[in-house]
Amino acid sequence: MSAPKGRGERRDQPQRTRTSTTDRLLYDLTGIEHQYDTLLSELPGTHIRFALKACPVDEVLRALAAAGAGFDAAGPAEIEQALRAGAHPDHVHYGNTIKSDHDIAEAHRLGVRTFATDSVEDVTAVAAHAPGARVFCRLATSGDGALWGLNRKFGCAPDDAVRVLGAARAAGLVPAGLSVHVGSQQMTGEAWQQALDTLAGTLTTLAGRGIVPDHVNLGGGLPALGYLDRRGDPLDPPLDKIFTVLREGMERLNALAAAPLDFVLEPGRHLVADHGVIHAHVVRLTERTQPDGGRTRWLYLSVGKYNGLYEMDQVTHPLVFPGRETEEHVPAIVAGPTCDSDDAYGEGRYPVRVPRSVGSGDPVRILAAGAYASSYMTQGFNGIRPLPAECTRGQEGHH
Repeated sequence: MSAPKGRGERRDQPQRTRTSTTDRLLYDLTGIEHQYDTLLSELPGTHIRFALKACPVDEVLRALAAAGAGFDAAGPAEIEQALRAGAHPDHVHYGNTIKSDHDIAEAHRLGVRTFATDSVEDVTAVAAHAPGARVFCRLATSGDGALWGLNRKFGCAPDDAVRVLGAARAAGLVPAGLSVHVGSQQMTGEAWQQALDTLAGTLTTLAGRGIVPDHVNLGGGLPALGYLDRRGDPLDPPLDKIFTVLREGMERLNALAAAPLDFVLEPGRHLVADHGVIHAHVVRLTERTQPDGGRTRWLYLSVGKYNGLYEMDQVTHPLVFPGRETEEHVPAIVAGPTCDSDDAYGEGRYPVRVPRSVGSGDPVRILAAGAYASSYMTQGFNGIRPLPAECTRGQEGHH
């Protein structure tokens, strides 16, 4: 996913703010821990490496580390944060295939010994700056069926993966594994089936070259359940089918492997999205004539694309207006507070239903906001501060 546009301000500069002091991003740690336990019950024996980028909030990371999770880190700063949260270096891997010589050396200094890769050039750098390290090669997937395909920048073809792991062995590294990533918020079981087929074929080819990986990393992509589609209906991903495909696929891979395999998962949004709620407020409900001559309502909120809802182009978050649930609702475009016309959703055929009488200052709860909200915020676009993140336990994190 691309980074938000717009220039942020330095942290040490004084900032104006138009964000209410009551606005915040609230995480339910109990819900996150329960989600982690449920995932392990569905896929027993797997090793969970939480994709730290999805929620770099210290209290959340500490709760997951205490529950037994490790971390998928994208660079030294995330590695340091994972270690501060209580993770052992052996339970942290450098999951980014794009890394500088300096960052490889720094990760190695911090104790990380397992690195993702997808090119011979990267293998050469890992061998030079993290000698003796373990590497796993990421296979490319189509990204079909996911809201974010992640299919252009990462991964290599099976033949290339064989060459990459062969080069790793020749360079004194441990060719430890293969990985896939079927795209973020994957909505089909077929995507994992295709990835598992690719893994099976690649493992067979590797065995013929005398390369026997010890693990397969099935990546992220497990969906959250709380998002809405453009019509306002639940997205309803087939999670039971996905788990069945994964269980059967792991059994199949272990049956054909030359040695028993460990399995790693890198969930991000699946663990945290449905257990984060943004507490915000209404700026204004307006009505005005559009260029086509039609009359349109606009509901402006105190949060938007640049301070918590960066993924609004792909998903719609349920909105709750406390105390107004039974009032008459009217269609509106929902927008954030910035001077950017992209900071809006609900345009076109499927506007959002909002209370007719809602007014400036009224509270709104934005649900299913726990993934990427805390990491995709600018440091001062239009002078709006990032939302503070707080953690609690129990129902307040849900509503």
